[in-house]
Formats: sequence, C-alpha cells, structure tokens
Amino acid sequence: MKKALGLLETRGFTGLAVATDAMLKSASVELLKQVSIGGGFVTTVITGDVGSVKAAVEAGTEVAKNVGEFVSSHIIARPHDELDGMFK
Repeated sequence: MKKALGLLETRGFTGLAVATDAMLKSASVELLKQVSIGGGFVTTVITGDVGSVKAAVEAGTEVAKNVGEFVSSHIIARPHDELDGMFK
C-alpha cells in the first residue's frame, strides 16, 4: 500500500516544532522532512497510512493555530511516484 503525505506550514519555527511534536504523538506517522521556505515560512512533511496522516495533520493544525502562526495544511492520499524524490 502506498503511503500518504501530510504537509503542515507555519510562519515561525516554534509553532512548527510544537505542531510537529503533536503530529508525531497523535498517530503512527513518520517525519520525512522539515523545509525552510524563506520569509519565516517552514513546512513539515509526514508520511503514513491515510487515516493516520489525516489524524496527525488535524492534531498538528489545531496546535499550530493555538501556538504559532498557522498558514496551511494538506494531505495527499495517493502521491505520484515522482514526488518521492522531493522529500529525500
């Protein structure tokens, strides 16, 4: 079974760190990467089964909204094979 991807973006690292912690504690997901985009924008990328990724992104989003400056989150349930190279 192909793993889903979850992305969560904040402005500021502290909010992202706390949100990432919540994501990893809330479901059986794996941290793939954290990306600094510039201008204070940072993104966490996680992977796992669709249900776990959805639960983790929802948990991280709630924390990010309360702790930092939440920007966006998204789940890709069935990512294209060529996306794998972007997160390694």
